[in-house]
Amino acid sequence: MAHPKRRTSSATRDKRRSHHKLTPKAVTICPNTGELHLRHKAYVVDGNLYHNGQLAIKNYTSVAAPAAAGDTGSDEE
Repeated sequence: MAHPKRRTSSATRDKRRSHHKLTPKAVTICPNTGELHLRHKAYVVDGNLYHNGQLAIKNYTSVAAPAAAGDTGSDEE
């Protein structure tokens, strides 16, 4: 395996990492609903699913709906 001949100084290390930063996500305001949403993604407003500023699905419910309120997930009775 290759090993460094010299220890990398903190200045060299930090110069290399100077471009390793997070960029903010692109957020847009919908002209129809006035809702903030991620660009190129569908979003839910008042139970309706919108995409590209248009109503995609009316009365939308998520496929991964939460479990029933009475179900705790345990088998003990």
